[in-house]
Amino acid sequence: MIDSHQHFWKYHPERHGWITDDMRAIRRDFQPTDLKPLLEKNNFEGCVVVQVDQTEEETLELVSLANQHSFIKGVVGWIDLRNENLASRLDYFSSLKNLKGFRHIVQGEKPGFLTQPSFIKGVQTLEQYGFTYDLLVYHHQLPEALGFLKKIHSTRIVIDHIAKPSIATNDIRDWEKYMSAAAVLPNVYCKVSGMVTEAKWQGWKYEDFVPYLDVVFNVFGTERLMYGSDWPVCLVAASYDVQFSIISKYLKDFSSSEKTNVLGANAKRFYNL
Repeated sequence: MIDSHQHFWKYHPERHGWITDDMRAIRRDFQPTDLKPLLEKNNFEGCVVVQVDQTEEETLELVSLANQHSFIKGVVGWIDLRNENLASRLDYFSSLKNLKGFRHIVQGEKPGFLTQPSFIKGVQTLEQYGFTYDLLVYHHQLPEALGFLKKIHSTRIVIDHIAKPSIATNDIRDWEKYMSAAAVLPNVYCKVSGMVTEAKWQGWKYEDFVPYLDVVFNVFGTERLMYGSDWPVCLVAASYDVQFSIISKYLKDFSSSEKTNVLGANAKRFYNL
């Protein structure tokens, strides 16, 4: 079993300005020694750590942590995909065996970001080096994201956090339409992660997530979905164990092979762990 999406950081108020006052529960350091017992308790073999800072420095720090802790099976870092020297940077990064892919925090960008030819070319280039791309967008960015995805034919892409639908308001129709269209593309996967933070942080219930899970399981199938905790961000709305119980309960009646795919095998294949 692999947790395909979690984070580490040493909290800094400026660098982590996105952690607002209502998220103060995570205004502290989170390191591998904090996560390891949670993974072991829930029978996870390992995890994939994903960037939060848009710097190469953090990417190298995460690779260093992966070298020190064998349960960190892969790193999704950051690189300037629009850089005209991208090829030389990828040549260097491809020598780091634990580095599996890259992500840009598109959810914080202005409209039009995903239409930039330089960015599209950068993501297309990742495939030549065996790297993957994590796509982080909000549900309202899906129309632009779909146009972007249709231009990427070979690079393996995974949509983080089921594209952050508005679970708190039960808004599903447009999100379902665009996720269904994205799922038609064979190189596009989806992470079943980050759901509790899109629900009402206090007072959500299991049934709130079922319609959204039904959609992604229907359109992506169990071959292109992977579980991720989004720890420690999830802690603003649920403990590690509680957020994991949502997908565990949903998978209860699935076959053992389907459970294996979603809870680890797909992540291993996607990231080449």
